[in-house]
Amino acid sequence: MSRKFKISVDGHSYTVVVDELHGDGNEAAVASVAAALATQPVAAPAAPPPTAPAAPPHAAPAVPAAPGDEVAPLAGVVDSIEVLVGAKVQVGDRVAVIEAMKMKTDVFAKHSGTVTRIAVKVRDAVDSGQVLLSIS
Repeated sequence: MSRKFKISVDGHSYTVVVDELHGDGNEAAVASVAAALATQPVAAPAAPPPTAPAAPPHAAPAVPAAPGDEVAPLAGVVDSIEVLVGAKVQVGDRVAVIEAMKMKTDVFAKHSGTVTRIAVKVRDAVDSGQVLLSIS
């Protein structure tokens, strides 16, 4: 026999169907749970517990810019790195994308050469002027 119950968990109401089992020794336990559920009033949705503010994205360590370094044009979060160490780039090639306030900004190479170092990772928070990668 199936019985239908309404329960509330963390402020969300759920309708639950409980099947009564026979022949496996669990009848008493099922009956006990069903009786307990049937006698409990459905709680009004509770206010969600206060949550801590979300942690900011991992911030990459700031490194002073040197000749050949490509830097973030604005503060934001690294959305993508478009090159790998050892890649040959030309002036104007897109090397990274920074996201700030739901807007994506392409970062273009200002130097031609070979990428020798990538100083940040995708999802790192960066400040304006922070080194993203080095080209020599």
